[in-house]
Amino acid sequence: MGKQSFLKLLDAKLRAAKPLAKRNRFRCGPLEARGVPAILLGVAAIVAARGLTAALYKGATILPESLREAREFWLAIRSQRDMLPQATVAAGP
Repeated sequence: MGKQSFLKLLDAKLRAAKPLAKRNRFRCGPLEARGVPAILLGVAAIVAARGLTAALYKGATILPESLREAREFWLAIRSQRDMLPQATVAAGP
């Protein structure tokens, strides 16, 4: 295989790869990307999802306590006017 035939083969492969990058499109709300940026955003989304699932898997044992503490924190910082009146339970006769 000579140098010229190798360059022709390489050029043909590059031309065939170009439409693949142009066909990729990513749309999410106002964000739109085409080509290589769309591919990079897709890979970044996969990596971020994997990191999130790994974090949830590691923190699964303390997740209920964390959610309870977050709820208590929210109740402590919100204003009184947002709170509903507390129901009182009368003791039986």
